[in-house]
Amino acid sequence: MTYAYYPGCSLERSSASYQASAMAVADKLGLDFQEVPDWNCCGATEYFSINMLPAYALVARNLALVPGELTELVAPCSACYVNLKKTDKYMHKYPKLGAQVNEALAAGDLHYKPGRLHVRHLLDIMVNDVGYKTIAEHVTKPLSGLRVAPYYGCMIVRPDGGFDDPEQPTSLDRLLRALGAEVIDYPLKAQCCGGHMTQISANVAYELIRRLLHNAAEYKADVIACLCGMCQLNLDAYQGNVNHKFGTNYKLPILYFTQLMALAFGVPAKEAGIGSEIVSASAALAKIGMEAPQPEAKPKRPDKQALPMPTMPDQEA
Repeated sequence: MTYAYYPGCSLERSSASYQASAMAVADKLGLDFQEVPDWNCCGATEYFSINMLPAYALVARNLALVPGELTELVAPCSACYVNLKKTDKYMHKYPKLGAQVNEALAAGDLHYKPGRLHVRHLLDIMVNDVGYKTIAEHVTKPLSGLRVAPYYGCMIVRPDGGFDDPEQPTSLDRLLRALGAEVIDYPLKAQCCGGHMTQISANVAYELIRRLLHNAAEYKADVIACLCGMCQLNLDAYQGNVNHKFGTNYKLPILYFTQLMALAFGVPAKEAGIGSEIVSASAALAKIGMEAPQPEAKPKRPDKQALPMPTMPDQEA
């Protein structure tokens, strides 16, 4: 089946490993993902708190750009998925909003008819269109013995038209088992990682991240599997900060579910984006008889020279 595909900003930079592994898995499964032409940022979560109409118009532009012959739109990022799905729904539910958004889109010769697209998360495609049986049939290197904590985050499990139980989701658990992994009990699987709270209140953010890491460590997880670039960034990039603040020593690699799928499908670790994470996945991969690629040596930076302080107008002679 052919799907329209909205990667979102993070998959081109900080979450490039998500993109690489998703494309590798899609190739193995014969999925046809056609990237939305000239797509733009979805605005993440902040823009809706600042000015709602431009925020909805920003998201709706992506919906309007989907070629007319495609009706299914896939987003790997949970925030992008929620924004796209919410915009489509609210434009239909609130005709005045829909008319205002389309008036804004008209400036770029665009128009979107709400309800034309079925917006879906990548996990939804894997478990409901591909199916657990087909996924298991593609496994050539089972993740046997790897203890995985399935982390959904707080966005894709929201009860408003979601594809899984908002309180006790199981779709990712079942997918990971189809790969041969040992899925641990993870009570905080649908709790928030803090999102952009690291930039607003570090103390609050680090506590939210600590709870998630502690819960996974309690159940002796080897790795946390996630579905969202923001979740992966927070749990991976700020793990050292959490250890410093709380005197802990967590060393939990945070990988995308598509990376684990790719490994189980026989995709080389480097092609699956393994090695780009901050907390090394080497020990986890060793448990399943695989080696993580060595990180590439970074070029040395030239010595920085101190720059003169600028002279302010009132300091001039």
